[in-house]
Amino acid sequence: MASTNQKITFQGEPLVVNGKALEVGAILPAVTLTGTDMSDITLDSFRGKVLIVSSVPSLDTPVCSVQTKRFNEEVSKLSDDVVVLTVSRDLPFAQARWCGAEGVEAVVCASDFKYRTFGKAFGTDLETLGLLARAVFVANQDGTLVYVDYVPEIAEEPDYEAVMGKVSALLE
Repeated sequence: MASTNQKITFQGEPLVVNGKALEVGAILPAVTLTGTDMSDITLDSFRGKVLIVSSVPSLDTPVCSVQTKRFNEEVSKLSDDVVVLTVSRDLPFAQARWCGAEGVEAVVCASDFKYRTFGKAFGTDLETLGLLARAVFVANQDGTLVYVDYVPEIAEEPDYEAVMGKVSALLE
């Protein structure tokens, strides 16, 4: 089930995580992110859709790359009623470059580099590293969280089956 954001490690070493851990039943926090085209993105723009929010440290690392490509593959099989939003602190230009190089077209990438509101609002701010912790959130069409997972070891992948199972249940 969901894990707390206060026991996140990197290669076994504890990390300090800023922001309060979100819980199932909470409403998506209001944050502003920057899209790959440098436009502002708010989570309200995804209302009416099932939203998977995938928080990753950096797309240019192996586990984050695998995670984002896996969610791209999974959401490609679903209707337009499901959106995957991958958030990192990579610059929008780097996100666009990475998506193009990897053929990732079904995932929306957004950066927390400019406003830095996401990390603290979602409890994924790794201030000492300047990165975001690995976590996955699923919100229903009304923006209520129905799944929250702070991956305990930042170098490990999330539980894709649990995420997609929750998404499937929302689409029934």
